[in-house]
Amino acid sequence: MASADVRDELLCSICLNIFTDPVTLRCGHNFCRVCIDRVLNTQDESGVYSCPECREEFQERPALQRNINLHNVAELVLSTQPRQEEITGICCTYCIHAPVPAVKSCLLCEASLCDNHLKVHSKAAEHVLTEPSTSQENRKCPVHKKILEYYCPEEAACICVYCSAGEHRGHQVEMLDEASEKKKERLRNVLQKLITKREGTEEKVQSLEEHRKKAQEKAAGEEERVTALFIDIRRRLDDLEMRVQSEISRQEEQVSLSVSELIQKLEIKKEELSRKMRDIEELCNTDPLTVLQGPDTGDLCDPEEGGGDEDTAGHDKTHNVDMDVITGKLCAGISHIITYLQTISPAKPKKRRPPHRRVRPSTSHPQALSLSDTGYRGDDVIVRTGGVGGKVTAAGEGGIYGEGPADILLDINTADNNILISNDLKTATWTDIKQNRPETAERFRCRQVISGRRFSSGRHYWDVEISRSLLWMVGMCYPSMDRTGDQSMIGENNKSWSLCGRALDNYIQCAVIYDNIHIMLPHEISSDRVRICLDYEAGQLSFYELCDPIKHIHTYTATFTEPLHAALYVWVGYIKISGRAAAVRKPSSKKKSGDIIGSGI
Repeated sequence: MASADVRDELLCSICLNIFTDPVTLRCGHNFCRVCIDRVLNTQDESGVYSCPECREEFQERPALQRNINLHNVAELVLSTQPRQEEITGICCTYCIHAPVPAVKSCLLCEASLCDNHLKVHSKAAEHVLTEPSTSQENRKCPVHKKILEYYCPEEAACICVYCSAGEHRGHQVEMLDEASEKKKERLRNVLQKLITKREGTEEKVQSLEEHRKKAQEKAAGEEERVTALFIDIRRRLDDLEMRVQSEISRQEEQVSLSVSELIQKLEIKKEELSRKMRDIEELCNTDPLTVLQGPDTGDLCDPEEGGGDEDTAGHDKTHNVDMDVITGKLCAGISHIITYLQTISPAKPKKRRPPHRRVRPSTSHPQALSLSDTGYRGDDVIVRTGGVGGKVTAAGEGGIYGEGPADILLDINTADNNILISNDLKTATWTDIKQNRPETAERFRCRQVISGRRFSSGRHYWDVEISRSLLWMVGMCYPSMDRTGDQSMIGENNKSWSLCGRALDNYIQCAVIYDNIHIMLPHEISSDRVRICLDYEAGQLSFYELCDPIKHIHTYTATFTEPLHAALYVWVGYIKISGRAAAVRKPSSKKKSGDIIGSGI
């Protein structure tokens, strides 16, 4: 009891807590420094200061004297009792001298009880004990002030016994604990669903994080690859520049030497002419007898008169830098770089469209075929293979070659205005001079021309000769193919099939193109002649290199739905169609002389 009285003496009358940094007024009363400062600050406006406890007034703001003894006693008391923050939960209502944790709360008494007070608490039924709670008022009916014992699902309200007999009469009510357990079960189900959703969300987040990490790693790898690619391209361009510059220097030096040699010859001739001029002048200044006895005019004339013109004849051709050679080397180098880029970055395939079937390239080199191996017998030559390097079938065994090539004439009405067509309609030559032909709907705008003849049945073949063309394409197309735009080039759409060649240093790199899909072939063409073979009913279009031995390049397999025209694309140089009209022999195990099938017109 004495300790409780001492504790009361250590309470600040303002905050009702044990003194913190106590100070003393002139009247002798003690307060926490912070508490009395706050009170005096509110009194500054009136100019009259008073003690909050005894109301003694001061004319001036009183000085605060620190009470060291009281401070030490307060610290000692605070150190001997448990700190408030060390006690967790609800404190006992009846332990007023020191906070003691409560173990139960009584709804009727509206008080929390520690173990000691719980022992002496009433055991009557109306004294309902619950877990410790700071507020028991919400556990009672606000109308009847009775404990809430029931739950009305219809009104979704907790009610007391008087409510169940009054305004909730006739409602199906449940005991509070039973209703609580039912709700807890529903909440557990919801919680389980939420946990499942959260786990699914976490998995998605993890998957997205992994996807982002892979994307970052892939992007970093692509950056390194592109950097290395551009370094390689710059190196190739630098090498190309050095080669072209070297060619220019070589030609300049050659021209300089040729011109110097010609100048030296002309200087010698000029000295000879000067000497003869002096002899003639001296002879003209002598007497008549000496003039007549002197050498004849024929002897004095230049025996090689007119030779100077011959020496300088063709000067523009033989003593100039050959721009065609330089341009050819430059274009060939650029073409080689383009081919290199297409090799390391092939075009992304488009979605296939039936009924066409895409032919996949072989990774092996094509099989070389000699004329004796193919069953060649004059007018019969090999025609079919099972793809690149495949089995060969001779004409006598069902081939598509006939007695001669099909007669192909180019349609000048479809020729691009930068394509010059020969008088015999067999040769297409690129020119930088516009031909001023009328711009019609059937005319191409991309250095291209197709044949006037079309093939809707039968088996046919023809040959083409390519000369000085850095980039060329030969193949077949439907007449409904576009005539303008990038999609109008042979193979850049699903209405045409082409073999493409790019001139490199000593060979031609091949690719086949269909529906804008570029497939690089392992075959390298060294010859300037290509044979094109068509079997319309079988849906086969084949290409061969006419060399010794003959080599099969590629075979397209498709279902043709329209007539086909031969098509040519030329970029620098020319492409010439060789051959004449010919009947095509009908394949049969018992064939008769002169049998033909399909005019192909």
